[in-house]
Amino acid sequence: MSSNVRNGCVWGAATSAYQIEGAVREGGRGPSIWDDFVRQPGAILRGDNGDVACDHYHRWEEDLDLASWIGLDAYRLSLSWSRLQPMGAGPLNPAGVEFYRRVLGGCRDRNIEPMVTLYHWDLPSPLESAGGWPRRATAQSFADYAALAAEAFGDLAQVFVTLNEPWCSSFLGYGVGAHAPGRRDLGAAVRAAHHLNLAHGLSVRAMREVVPQAALGVTNLITDIVPASDGEADRAAAKRVDVNANQMFLSPAYEGEYSSGAHDLYDEHGLSDAIEAGDLALIATPTDFAGVNHYHRNIVSADQSDAHLGAHVAHAEPAPTTLGWSNRPASLRNVLERVEAVSSLPLYVTENGAAFCDTPGADGHVDDPERIRYLDGYTNAVLEAIADGIDVRGYFAWSLLDNFEWAEGYSQRFGLVHVDFETQRRTPKASAAWYRSYIERQHAVAGQSRSLPPNKKEPS
Repeated sequence: MSSNVRNGCVWGAATSAYQIEGAVREGGRGPSIWDDFVRQPGAILRGDNGDVACDHYHRWEEDLDLASWIGLDAYRLSLSWSRLQPMGAGPLNPAGVEFYRRVLGGCRDRNIEPMVTLYHWDLPSPLESAGGWPRRATAQSFADYAALAAEAFGDLAQVFVTLNEPWCSSFLGYGVGAHAPGRRDLGAAVRAAHHLNLAHGLSVRAMREVVPQAALGVTNLITDIVPASDGEADRAAAKRVDVNANQMFLSPAYEGEYSSGAHDLYDEHGLSDAIEAGDLALIATPTDFAGVNHYHRNIVSADQSDAHLGAHVAHAEPAPTTLGWSNRPASLRNVLERVEAVSSLPLYVTENGAAFCDTPGADGHVDDPERIRYLDGYTNAVLEAIADGIDVRGYFAWSLLDNFEWAEGYSQRFGLVHVDFETQRRTPKASAAWYRSYIERQHAVAGQSRSLPPNKKEPS
């Protein structure tokens, strides 16, 4: 990813298709597991759904103008698999291709580098009906889709992320049922985790044939996990939590094997049985960067009442966000060091952000000083990491827009831009103006500046 800022670090923001697009029945789009899951009684807070979301499908130009006003170097977006390939097989849907080519071209017109995520949790419903991620064939279906997407968009995008947070897709989706498709079967979650890892490796190999010049990688949710004490029981519990959250995906992708802890934890649930000859080599297919999503520092203590991991997990203090998540910038530094050590690759912080209660004032402005303090801490942690020699190439704030926050519905606001979901009015928050100034300062440090594209005015 090209950059005009120091140390090659780009400053961006991220979104995902289901969380912002809406238009779930337009343009030939088929249903995904999230369209199905939101209809399950009690699955989503207040019964919210993504049918309209931010209406980005119709308002993408306005949203890219906002990204341009903020001065983003890069924008991470995801493609809806069910919009591009409604049945999870066959040729791509022409209307879906046309939509994403307009969006990607719009990024280019505004001098914003797109980073394209191929899978952000929206499995086409027909593939789930056939067995979903616990079924091995789904990995090959994803690789076939990835190759078609690379062919369709490789002239407009140079950086592709295969999967977003496969831990969530597997363990939240199939293990505890908190995310789509809402299944509660630990064995299915373990098989899903392996097949997601396999899908990553297969898709990288398939895409290399189509876009050999593109930079390819996977994004994992990496949590900073520490034991509550030096006691043996707490340390063992923290190790088990780390195996589940981090090692299940880092070790096969970058070391070509599942850790001994993973086998200890999950062989009784089918991990070794799911691995076939050649799988580990496929999963460890070389990539160009490692994506890191980071939100939490977790404190772990032993708790035998937890039948799965024998652990109690609490967020480190301070935990000021409306979700009770921690605010510990040093934890981002910790996970960057860890991922660089295990991968030996350049890194992108592909998501980092916080939810707060953001309400427009009487004058219409949205002041969010808590988010500004949060972003200031974490972006400076990135700069400190770079100064100490960690090869961080970019930081993407989550998120450009307030959006559909999965099982939390519209109750949580992560955006730099406030969205009134009744009127669809967009209002840049104080944090958007702060981030704009922050990016300008980073450009100035490099002796460069960046102006708005022609005819772009500050949003009202």
